[in-house]
Amino acid sequence: MRFLLPSIIAAIAAATAATSFAAGNLNPEMSALMDSYRAEAGVASFSAEAGRKLFYSTRMHSRKNEMRGCTTCHTKDPSAMGKTRVGKPIKPISPAANPERLTDPKKVKKWFRRNCKWVLERECTPKEKGDFITYMMSL
Repeated sequence: MRFLLPSIIAAIAAATAATSFAAGNLNPEMSALMDSYRAEAGVASFSAEAGRKLFYSTRMHSRKNEMRGCTTCHTKDPSAMGKTRVGKPIKPISPAANPERLTDPKKVKKWFRRNCKWVLERECTPKEKGDFITYMMSL
């Protein structure tokens, strides 16, 4: 048990650093949005791993009988260009590849509303939104 403690402490420190790093790169408006998501979700922090799982998950649409996920349009590489359903180019979703991403809360809210309804057939929860942003900021 004594040998596990340093490993556990290191894992917690790494997870905390990843969350702090992600939050540290947000502008004040986006930090305020993340604070509101934390308050709504009732959590102290978000999980980049949960955000990664959300980004790569797919599900069968109930009426269209087709698999959908974030990667349907944004590709499996968040730093790559994507395409809309009609073939229009989408700039990379990763802020590391596209510095415009995740800078305007109004746009973030708009695209979460549209894309969550298209993929999940419902709005994303505040926790899902915070996890997703945390994951993207960790890239």
